[in-house]
Amino acid sequence: MTSVAVLGAGGVGGFVAAALARAGDDVTVVARPATAAAIADGGLVVRSAVLGEFTARPRAVPELDEDVHFLLVATKATGLVDAMQRVRVVPQLVVPLLNGLDHLELLRARFGADRVAAGVIRIESDRPRTGVIAQTSPSCRVDLAASDPRLAPAVEELAALLRAAGIDARVGAGERQVMWSKLARLCPLALTTSAANRPIGFVRTDPRWRSALEGAVHETVAVANADGASLDAGDTLAELDSAHAELGSSMQRDIAAGREPELDAIAGAVLRAGRRHGRRCPTVEWLAGRVAQRVRSRR
Repeated sequence: MTSVAVLGAGGVGGFVAAALARAGDDVTVVARPATAAAIADGGLVVRSAVLGEFTARPRAVPELDEDVHFLLVATKATGLVDAMQRVRVVPQLVVPLLNGLDHLELLRARFGADRVAAGVIRIESDRPRTGVIAQTSPSCRVDLAASDPRLAPAVEELAALLRAAGIDARVGAGERQVMWSKLARLCPLALTTSAANRPIGFVRTDPRWRSALEGAVHETVAVANADGASLDAGDTLAELDSAHAELGSSMQRDIAAGREPELDAIAGAVLRAGRRHGRRCPTVEWLAGRVAQRVRSRR
């Protein structure tokens, strides 16, 4: 049986691990000792708009020291460096489901460039408490891409496993396209909802915040295309306009809970790429500053 390890047991990692375990796959969750013990004792209780309500019981360990076929990395970007220390083996294929871009370089330095494929997940999922996953978006989708052709068969195998577990999984044409297709949507969404502290429905109907949303989309898409993607700002805006009105962002939830938000991983990635390609992003920069100010005011 193909073995899968999931590093991180938050809203994303917990959901994916539970879905795979429910489908009968050999799944190991790698988490902090207290979290691993709680999952080993009570499993993962999932309340999902996509998969319904169920309890899954994957194996849970504080460190991964047994070989696995696939490692899905689903930590926060802010905790990736520490989390990688809990993986003592080199899996056959490593796929991150993190926000941003820069984590790919870190993972390839740790596991090898020939073992890390690109991946993103589109989902609204949270962990209200340890071992409990609340997945609220009407869909869940994983996009994958093999930068090295030798990884293509393993990437296709992983996509098939995810589909069998009820997760829409697609293999894209290129790494830059897959990574930026999410970031071009996520960066404007996360920044505007976090800066305004309101859901997307308010952002897109209030004239001031609508202007900020559109500016952030156009700037991010311009950087994405300069970096090798092929995106259309109108398509990205249409996607945000079609999202349910109460949609927020994990950045917004992190700030509300007093956790460190992924501001550098999301907005920072866009701004750094913009500087590399000589593209100014004044709206993204302004919004990032507003978010940073909100974070400081809550400390």
